[in-house]
Amino acid sequence: MFRRNLLSSSLLACSLALSGQALAAVSAEEAAKLGDTLTPIGAEQAGNGGAIPAWTGGLTTPPAGYKGDGRYVDPFPGDQMLFKIDRSNVDQYADNLSPGQIATIKAYSDYFIPVYETRRTASYPQAVQQQTIENATQVSLVESGNGLTNYQTATPFPMPQNGLEVIFNHLTRYRGGSFTRNVAQVTPQPNGDFSPVRFTEYFTERVALGDYEPSEDPNVMFYFKQAITAPSRLAGNVLLVHETIDQVAEPRRAWLYNSGQRRVRRAPNVAYDGPGTAADGQRTSDNLDLFNGAPDRYNWELHGKKELYIPYNSYRLTDPALSYDDIVKPGHIDQSKARYELHRVWHVTATLKDGERHIYGKRDFYIDEDTWQVAVVDHYDGRGNLWRVAEAHSMQIYDANIPAYAFETLYDLLSGRYLVMGLTNEESDPYTYGTERKSNEYTPAALRRAGVR
Repeated sequence: MFRRNLLSSSLLACSLALSGQALAAVSAEEAAKLGDTLTPIGAEQAGNGGAIPAWTGGLTTPPAGYKGDGRYVDPFPGDQMLFKIDRSNVDQYADNLSPGQIATIKAYSDYFIPVYETRRTASYPQAVQQQTIENATQVSLVESGNGLTNYQTATPFPMPQNGLEVIFNHLTRYRGGSFTRNVAQVTPQPNGDFSPVRFTEYFTERVALGDYEPSEDPNVMFYFKQAITAPSRLAGNVLLVHETIDQVAEPRRAWLYNSGQRRVRRAPNVAYDGPGTAADGQRTSDNLDLFNGAPDRYNWELHGKKELYIPYNSYRLTDPALSYDDIVKPGHIDQSKARYELHRVWHVTATLKDGERHIYGKRDFYIDEDTWQVAVVDHYDGRGNLWRVAEAHSMQIYDANIPAYAFETLYDLLSGRYLVMGLTNEESDPYTYGTERKSNEYTPAALRRAGVR
């Protein structure tokens, strides 16, 4: 459950002011636009006079047929594709596509982007919206840019002034307080063959802990546990993460339980470009969630907003009537089951700093203004060549007012392979929100209990 109680002045003094002088928040006069010309979390309320409509509160009522079982049925079953973007007309729509999206279309003769009516379904709980409005005048970046001051929860920068503030909005966005999900990850071979790796994941925001204490772990954003349940050769391995906000002042705490060795060990490589869990080399640790972790190895440049065709309201891709074989095809997913809409996005470029190391020399991020979720990322190698293209197929959790990802894809344009993370079609109990957990469930000692085969 989301908790709105603000930190007292004494707790603020010991919270997240971990280094340096804070960079200023916006003025009260500017913040007054939130809930007026801007939505409570900072998007433009008005439409664009064309395909993008005005925001009127989002999708907050479950559609007919939803059973409350975590399988989110399509609320727009009658919507028809307006047009598709493929090799024959991609240049016509280039202004509303990322370079990576254009390159993906050109790389695969059968790849296309199906465009539907834009529906601004994003919504957050009232308490999250109110906290975000308050954050606008209270939360700041520390001088280094790697941490936050006066922050507890919700969106820290609804009126961002720079690229780091935008990326922190993605990193800290509200994801439901506490939840469990059962998902699958696939890394198909170029011919389409794949073997799913299945996970049970547990996520709890610090303020949603059943034994939450504001003075305990003030630099922790959330706790995350990921247990592999299949295949048998990997089943029982568990990853535990305490996700810190300022990861330069206090690096992410991560541990791995190896079921074969029956031992827990620290996992410092679960960060930056360390290999992603059971991903066959197809993603880095910080590729998960399209971007996670410390931003300190990059310079962040904010270009402003643009209109982009991005995956949205992707309910069809979660339909349990579809098997993974129906979705996962050679080279890319079956795009006929995807849905793209025209939305305004923030464009941020991350360029690797001189002297820093990462396999990605540059990343271009496109972040949805209505949710602060990263929607598309173009990844470039150290020589400046476009390498990988990530997309998040989003959906609104309409019975709990939570924007989320149906699943995320990462296409390797050089190898012809790709990754899908978050598939739920063949999983039981895909999403369970509102679960209450205590801090002792996210300790290294708890890993052994979670890692029994």
